[in-house]
Amino acid sequence: MQKMIITASMAVIMAFVTAVALCVRALRAPVSVFSESSSKMKIVLDAGHGGIDGGVTGVRTGVKESDLNLAITLLLKEELEKTGFEVVLTRKTEAGLYGTTAKGFKKRDMEKRKEIILEEKPMLVLSVHQNKYPSKSQRGAQVFYSKKSANGKKFAVALQEKLNGLYQTERVKARRATAGEFFMLNILPVPSVIIECGFLSSPLDEELLVSEAWQKRLAGTIVEGVMAYLSDNAV
Repeated sequence: MQKMIITASMAVIMAFVTAVALCVRALRAPVSVFSESSSKMKIVLDAGHGGIDGGVTGVRTGVKESDLNLAITLLLKEELEKTGFEVVLTRKTEAGLYGTTAKGFKKRDMEKRKEIILEEKPMLVLSVHQNKYPSKSQRGAQVFYSKKSANGKKFAVALQEKLNGLYQTERVKARRATAGEFFMLNILPVPSVIIECGFLSSPLDEELLVSEAWQKRLAGTIVEGVMAYLSDNAV
């Protein structure tokens, strides 16, 4: 009888220890809104332009948009992976994805990005860009979405809200997420956005955008927007 009591007691103790260990493990795990397969947590990041297609340039420094896009995308990748997401990049280096610079290179570049996204089947797509406008007074980040995607709009609005908060620390007027007809927004029927991180035509925005400290703040803010969207919209 005594042996049975000791055995039962040991079983209870082991069950308690196991439960505590599982709780500790859960607390140490990366924050995530998903508990199923890793494929549901996959995000594709697209650093716009690249290679001979440098995009727009800074009004003072002459910095290329393509270089800034890649720098911010790599920081964003790092932050998203810390949060528990699997991240796939369309462009990993300064080079473009067109293969050859012969006529039609831009179309080949875009088709390659499409091929990567279709193959990966992500839950979200974010394309990183920089903006430009004839007037130097235009400032701040702006997010674009497909007018055909209700969830894309919700995603863009969540990101825009966070980015507005970041730029408001620099006394920049808030902007609104906007529908746009862009190739990258219509590749898959999943929430997809283009993030224009700031205006390289504005000396003040440019000064921020070339700063690694600001790039890190941008990346962190975009992750906040991703999490805000997912917390309100189960995927």
